[in-house]
Amino acid sequence: MAKKANNKFSADQFGKANEVEQKSFYFGNKNFKLMLIGLGMILLGFVLMLGADANTTPDGKFDPNYWNEGIFSFRRIRLAPLLVIGGFVLQVVSILKRNK
Repeated sequence: MAKKANNKFSADQFGKANEVEQKSFYFGNKNFKLMLIGLGMILLGFVLMLGADANTTPDGKFDPNYWNEGIFSFRRIRLAPLLVIGGFVLQVVSILKRNK
């Protein structure tokens, strides 16, 4: 009797689960960590933008004749928006970063 050839693609093996295909999620742990860091940067930027209104006196009372120069501080005008923009950029990087 002739020996049967062991063909990798033979019909008698059709439908058998010899190799289980592993389905992996696109995002890995590093992606999620970068996303959380980016979200934290965005939230921190918005918190740094908060503060007293333009017409609030230092003792906390509303006075329409008083102008609070604190709304033009370095923290509100430069630092906070840079943190928000940096957080959004980090979000995009974390989404596009390939999981190896």
